Amino acid sequence: MIEGIIGKKLGMTELFTDNGTAVVATVIEAGPCYVLQKKTSEKDGYDAVQIGFEELKPQRVAKPMMGHFKKAGVAPQRHVMEFAASEGDYNPGDEITADIFQEGEAVDVVGTSKGKGFSGVMKKHNFRGQPASHGGMAHRRPGSIGQASYPAKVWKGIKMPGRLGNERVTVRNVSVYKVDAENNLIIVKGSVPGPKGGLVIIKRSTKGSVESAAA
Repeated sequence: MIEGIIGKKLGMTELFTDNGTAVVATVIEAGPCYVLQKKTSEKDGYDAVQIGFEELKPQRVAKPMMGHFKKAGVAPQRHVMEFAASEGDYNPGDEITADIFQEGEAVDVVGTSKGKGFSGVMKKHNFRGQPASHGGMAHRRPGSIGQASYPAKVWKGIKMPGRLGNERVTVRNVSVYKVDAENNLIIVKGSVPGPKGGLVIIKRSTKGSVESAAA
């Protein structure tokens, strides 16, 4: 069985269980993905499957990659990734759909967080800020960042202003609430990183366990 699939975040919604409990969930378009290459322990030293997601115009693909897609018998794909595949027989050209996951299964969702641009310490690190009255001139500044004559430097790791967001973020042990393989949709509980339309990776959780979708 392949360990993951590539998808796209469509947005968030609210669902209700049979007893009326509201569940905040995220809708992900998972696949369809197509197998581009199969790697085996005998030939490559490990078992994995390379898959592609989201069809791309041929004129936007470099010639070497175009040959790679033609060899697999698959249309050019925008995103190409590799996942471990411990069981199952996958061959180039095979289709991977959302039904590789089950409702209630625990998964890890990987995405890129929203970029916030250059941010100060109050927004980036939740600093309290300095006094905002009695003549204070440094309301949102970080304050002292080092010592005086010794060691006369700023230590590495000091929380400073800088770029916020636009980082790879993994949310672990997310419960799969519903799988709609016919429409290539996976609905997971809670939020996942990234904006609408952002690329996400759904992988089987290495630390989680299967739980009831109604929990």
